[in-house]
Amino acid sequence: MTHLNPTFAELGVRDEIVRALLEDGKEHPFAIQELTMPMALAGDDLIGQARTGMGKTLAFGVPLLQRITTDPQRELSGIPRALVVVPTRELCLQVYSDLEIAAKYLTAGDRRLTVTSIYGGRPYEPQIEALQKGVDVVVGTPGRLLDLAQQGHLQLGGLSMLVLDEADEMLDLGFLPDIERILRQIPTDRQAMLFSATMPDPIITLARTFMNQPTHIRAEAPHSAATHDTTEQFAYRAHALDKVEMVARILQAEGRGATMVFTRTKRTAQKVSDELAERGFKVGAVHGDLGQGAREKSLKAFRTGDVDVLVATDVAARGIDIDDITHVINYQIPEDDQAYVHRIGRTGRAGKTGIAVTLVDWDELPRWTMIDKALGLNTPDPAETYSSSPHLYEELNIPADVTGTIGGPQKTQAKRPPTEKSADRPARNRDRTRRRTRAGEPATAHATAAPTDQASPDTEASTDGAPKRRRRRRPRKAAASAG
Repeated sequence: MTHLNPTFAELGVRDEIVRALLEDGKEHPFAIQELTMPMALAGDDLIGQARTGMGKTLAFGVPLLQRITTDPQRELSGIPRALVVVPTRELCLQVYSDLEIAAKYLTAGDRRLTVTSIYGGRPYEPQIEALQKGVDVVVGTPGRLLDLAQQGHLQLGGLSMLVLDEADEMLDLGFLPDIERILRQIPTDRQAMLFSATMPDPIITLARTFMNQPTHIRAEAPHSAATHDTTEQFAYRAHALDKVEMVARILQAEGRGATMVFTRTKRTAQKVSDELAERGFKVGAVHGDLGQGAREKSLKAFRTGDVDVLVATDVAARGIDIDDITHVINYQIPEDDQAYVHRIGRTGRAGKTGIAVTLVDWDELPRWTMIDKALGLNTPDPAETYSSSPHLYEELNIPADVTGTIGGPQKTQAKRPPTEKSADRPARNRDRTRRRTRAGEPATAHATAAPTDQASPDTEASTDGAPKRRRRRRPRKAAASAG
């Protein structure tokens, strides 16, 4: 295969990092990496903008590692020299893993360069102990970083590199005040990099306050962030009672590999995970009701292939960065068009193709219409579809003889929380017109309506937007009286 883009070595990356990346199967940089590295290696502040899955971690990680290990004026002493701030625990572990791989052959004097992860949901003691032993690069979430800094365990005065990763997600999660407090504790004489998929006004303002004449780098044209050219997208109008059955059939499509199933609520995520496990699928769940240990166990099983289906809420899925996902299924539609883009961005990465399937319930149609119009998907009224519909099998390459189960019940990757009762509403507004949603189709004007379901991600809302039934208590029989 002929590559027009240069190798990491040709970009000036030091031999030890090149060797480690090559062993990990990485020789040629992605677009954001190729555009970013020359300026980052020269010490410039920069803003990198690219959607999920474009290789942002190495775009800042390689220059970060190289600059702190080649600075002739400052030797590595075990006081943190580089800080990477990320919005979620999952992303923290992902970035930490990528930096560990790239730093495999780097040394600091007579010891190996050390990278550590600092995040909430885990005991303080091991993280404090790691800092006391000496750390060169820290990757962490804002709350725990600030906490350990205020306690005096994390020293920020020796930093020469600062990275804010997924800055727009940190804004969405309300971390901006914590970020500003961290920024006040670090030296002004340091290199800074900010990476974000989108650039809302508060992020632009933040960048102006702590960066020195940053260069803004976009790895793609702004309009291409809306839809993914390598992902084939389908939307079907589905009945709530039939959704799990549909998912079970889709999971048996030809060529189906690692798959993510997205829900809006924690309870729905666990319910769907449990039901798929009962049908014999190897499935894990990641949502806010699970402890950090259970979430990490599910993610590890998904990465290693022990489970090939991961059911997740939007909040819990932030930071999951796995390249080989073939299918994304939106069991419940997301809150808005940006959340849709983030979800389907989990597949079709690094030049590979992927399939995104969205199941739209009748009461979700108003919100779907808004998403469809915003992204120009040209499918405002998806085809009414059931688990037995021939077009579902034809369009998604599902063998005609599959059933809703593939074997005996599997052990789930997480404990099941209390189930909730839900009543599903009858079908209405049936329309047999079938339309396929594909990326890149021209947008057409459609009337919009206000969304009817205001359930927020990872909330305790009803599973499928259905009202809960109240169980009637039957009176006990009176005891027979003695004659």
